[in-house]
Amino acid sequence: MKVLQGKNLSLRAMEPEDIDIMYEWENDPGIWKYSNTHTPFSRFYLEQYVINSHCDIYMDKQLRLMINDAENNTVGCIDLFEFDPKNRRAGIGILIAKAHRKNGYASEALDIIIDYAKKTLNLHQLYCSITTDNKTSLKLFKKKGFGEVGLKKQWIWNENSWLDEYLLQLIF
Repeated sequence: MKVLQGKNLSLRAMEPEDIDIMYEWENDPGIWKYSNTHTPFSRFYLEQYVINSHCDIYMDKQLRLMINDAENNTVGCIDLFEFDPKNRRAGIGILIAKAHRKNGYASEALDIIIDYAKKTLNLHQLYCSITTDNKTSLKLFKKKGFGEVGLKKQWIWNENSWLDEYLLQLIF
């Protein structure tokens, strides 16, 4: 896959060298409520995921791209999932590593992937789900033109309480 380039970032296909950082991110219980994860991932599973991923969204119905900064440090990842070419839509999710947050990386990565979704994949819409307590993500996605289209009440069980979750949609 050709690298998708922005001003300060690039989005690239996963490589075997990414397994260690993905293992760290995927096994951080602090982000599980945002990623709908309930159990740790094994290193073997992640290796198989990287090896068997064709980076062909039409075949895999999903696409994970690693986000690299100008110095080629991997600072996060961005996913398109539930790709539906007939209805020209996909879900979107993003993770910026804790050490790299508040640098504008999520905003630029979203700009790159939105452009790719519109111009290359010819999608009609992107959608995402964000818990109501995730103010930073809500602000970011709304800034990019995503609008709230629904509220899922008591959707996520988090430790000792329920969280509501917004469904947001960007139609091109």
